[in-house]
Amino acid sequence: MATRIAELYEEDFYAWTQAQAAALRRLEAERWNGPLDLAHLAEEVEDLGKEQRNAVLSRLRRIMEHRLKLEHSPAREPRAGWRASIVEALAEIEDRITPTIRRDLEERLPVLYARARELAVLGLRAHGEHAAADRLPAHCPWTLDELLAPPPEDDLDRRA
Repeated sequence: MATRIAELYEEDFYAWTQAQAAALRRLEAERWNGPLDLAHLAEEVEDLGKEQRNAVLSRLRRIMEHRLKLEHSPAREPRAGWRASIVEALAEIEDRITPTIRRDLEERLPVLYARARELAVLGLRAHGEHAAADRLPAHCPWTLDELLAPPPEDDLDRRA
């Protein structure tokens, strides 16, 4: 059992935090009489995993927003910044993603896309690109695998 927990820690930190928080809560429910503040420890351990997951969700949302702008904006100037933002977000996701977080991303993709689309619409309209904002797809046009891979250079420059 201890070996499996150690493996889980190395392979899927998010799942490990959730499992450890649950174990601490079970121990508290059994009224363990030790010097540890089990309720707060469980909350803190669980929050460590949630912070990891939320960072990945945020980066994926940024990738979608900037890919939408790259693919639909006629503007030439901010393209390098959007491209750099995507590359940076991909590197940050690579550092944090786990199998459990990946499954969570798959489930949340439609909601993440809707929020990314809203941000892209606001950004495009703020720069007078109303037609580009109106062309954004209503539903996510990418799979998670496509979003987690560097986009092909020619796809990013279609509108340049």
